[in-house]
Amino acid sequence: MSPASHEENPTQPESAAEEVQQTAGETVAADAADAGPEAADAGPEAADAAPEAADAAPEAAGEQPAEAEQAKPARRRSAAGSSEADRPAAARGGRGTRSAAKATAKKDRPAAASTEVQVELPAEVFDATVNLPLIHQVVVAQQAAARQGTHATKTRGEVRGGGRKPYRQKGTGRARQGSVRAPQFTGGGIVHGPVSRSHAQKTPKKMKAAALRGALSDRARHGLVQVVSGFVDGELPKTADAVSVLSAVTGAAVGASMVLVVADSSDQLTWKSLRNARGVHLIDPGQLNTYDVLTNDRVIFTRAAYESFVARTGAAGGQEER
Repeated sequence: MSPASHEENPTQPESAAEEVQQTAGETVAADAADAGPEAADAGPEAADAAPEAADAAPEAAGEQPAEAEQAKPARRRSAAGSSEADRPAAARGGRGTRSAAKATAKKDRPAAASTEVQVELPAEVFDATVNLPLIHQVVVAQQAAARQGTHATKTRGEVRGGGRKPYRQKGTGRARQGSVRAPQFTGGGIVHGPVSRSHAQKTPKKMKAAALRGALSDRARHGLVQVVSGFVDGELPKTADAVSVLSAVTGAAVGASMVLVVADSSDQLTWKSLRNARGVHLIDPGQLNTYDVLTNDRVIFTRAAYESFVARTGAAGGQEER
């Protein structure tokens, strides 16, 4: 404010506190004037009360914002607390509560006992001589038989076009050509390309049986051939129970290694329980072969499948595998 304006209004307050005091005094004076004689009699008391009211006004003005600021967060906190208390426990917990409940239920589930059966593996099947060249030959033949053999290419007589001579024989200075579908031209025929054929190799049955016995003997010497009484109790398939039994027998989590489970095709309870298990390959004892034994870390027979396989191979002195 400029000095000139200050001199023109000598009664103007210099601060907000003085303004509040001045306003309070004017209000008290106006009330006293309206009161008439009674106010006149009480004039000294009102005059004494005016400074006290003026002094109390700044304190009230200063305390009100502070109280409002303190009360507002308190109301927000109480509202949040009440809404949180009103929500059900399942809604407050969310997925974490459900996951914890599932984990607790899974933890409380009793571990499956091992159903491994101690059997004496016959030496003529599980303690035979391992002939590596024979095993290699049988495995290569088995992989070759699995090829489709549908690959094929067209020779120059099978491709389309090239029916006329592209240019005359002499006088052009170029090499003589009889067709634009010759192998040296783009779009021409293929020389000595693959043709559709069967890659199957004829392997004697006794060789396949001897290779299978050698592969099983190698696994048995390292303690990787086991027999179990069953994987599931009851009449309904249960993957969780079958996997639990498999883990108890192998001593490792399912999926940590490749396991070959040999079960009869009529044992649908075992097949339905383990057909989707990770790291598990199911096979019928009549289809047991050298390649599957070598590509899996363990071989686990059910009791019925083991008896069927031993009766098939042992009684005939090494009957062929099918």
